[in-house]
Amino acid sequence: MSNYAYAERVDLNHEGLAPASILVSAGRQPRVPGAGLNAPLELSSTYIADGTVNYARAGNPTWTAFEELLGALEGGSALVFSSGMAAIAAALSLASEGSVIVAPTHAYSGTGLILESLQKAGRAIVRRVDISNAATVIAALEGADLLWAESPTNPMLEVADLPRLFDAAHAVGAIALCDNTFATPLVQQPLSMGADVVVHSVTKYLAGHSDVVLGATVTADTDKGRELQDALAQHRLIHGAIAGPMETWLALRGMRTMHLRVERSSANAAELADRLQGHPGIERVRYPGFGSIIAIDVRGGSAGAEIVAAQVRLWTHATSLGGVESLIERRRRHRSEASTVPDNLLRLSVGVEDIEDLWRDLAAALTHVSPSH
Repeated sequence: MSNYAYAERVDLNHEGLAPASILVSAGRQPRVPGAGLNAPLELSSTYIADGTVNYARAGNPTWTAFEELLGALEGGSALVFSSGMAAIAAALSLASEGSVIVAPTHAYSGTGLILESLQKAGRAIVRRVDISNAATVIAALEGADLLWAESPTNPMLEVADLPRLFDAAHAVGAIALCDNTFATPLVQQPLSMGADVVVHSVTKYLAGHSDVVLGATVTADTDKGRELQDALAQHRLIHGAIAGPMETWLALRGMRTMHLRVERSSANAAELADRLQGHPGIERVRYPGFGSIIAIDVRGGSAGAEIVAAQVRLWTHATSLGGVESLIERRRRHRSEASTVPDNLLRLSVGVEDIEDLWRDLAAALTHVSPSH
C-alpha cells in the first residue's frame, strides 16, 4: 500500500483556520521527506492481510484523504458515498421502522422519492412542512423521530431557522439531519448549529466540475454523532454504496479551488439577482441573498420558461448545478418535482463566467417572453 495511512492526519491543526486554508491544506500526505504533496489515487480492490483494511469496500486511502478534508471543512467526521442519493438513502436509514419523519414540502426531488417510497411501504410516516415557517415545523415535530432539513430548499430557495429547528428536534428526541448541498460549508455549517448529520451531493459544489457522481455524510464529533457515523459506515459497507477511487480523487482535486469557484459564482448570482428584479419577462425572482442559485418565474407559463431555456447560448440548458458552467432548467419538466413548484419556474445555477456575458445571454433570451416582444 501507499504510505498514506487510513487514519493518519497531516501534522497540521485545522482548528482555527479559515475555510479557504482548510480546502488547500487538509487531506494531504504526511509531511515526511520524499512524500508526495497530493494524496494518492489508489486503484486496488484488495490488500495484504493483517493491515488496517483488507478489502476496498471497507476503505481506501483516497477516500480517507477526501473524508479528512470534508470533515475538517464541516467540523465533523465524513464518509464518501457512491452518489448523493446513496448518501441520502443512508442518512434516512437512520430512521427505524415506523418512524415519523418531518421533511420540507420543497426539497431535492430524489429525497422526496425516497420519502414517498418509505411511506407507501408503510415503513415511515412522513410529514411535509414549509421549512421556512419555524412554528409549523416545530408543531409537526411532536412525536417525530427524524427531522430532515434543507436550507435553502431546492428549487424554491426557502430559508429555515436551522438552530431553532435542530433544538426543537432534539427536544423531542429526534435525529436532526440537514442537506447542505446548496449552501455549502462555505456559507453555513449545520453541525455547529446543532445538526447530527449533514448530507452533500458531492457532485455539485464540492467537486465543482460536472464530471463525477458522488455523495457524502458528515456527523458531529459527539457521542451521538459517533454512533450515527458507525451506523452510516455499516450501511455503506453492507449495501455496497461505495465511491470509486478515481471519482473521489477528482472530487478531492476539485475541492482545492472550491472557495474561489463559490466566491465568483456567488458574486455573479448576486449581481444577476439584482438585475433581474423588475425585468418585464419575469414575474418573480427567488434568491435567498447568498449562494449561487437563483430561481425565476418567467412570463408565459411553462411554454415561456421552455422558450427562455432554449434561447440561451452561453448558459447551458441542462439539469444539475454547482459546476463552473452556468445551467438553466425548468424544474417541472421532471415528473418527480413537487406539484407546488410553479410550472414556469426556471432554476439558474450560476457559474464563474464573465458576468456581462452571462447577463447579455440571459437578457436576450428573456426578450422572447417580454410583453413588448
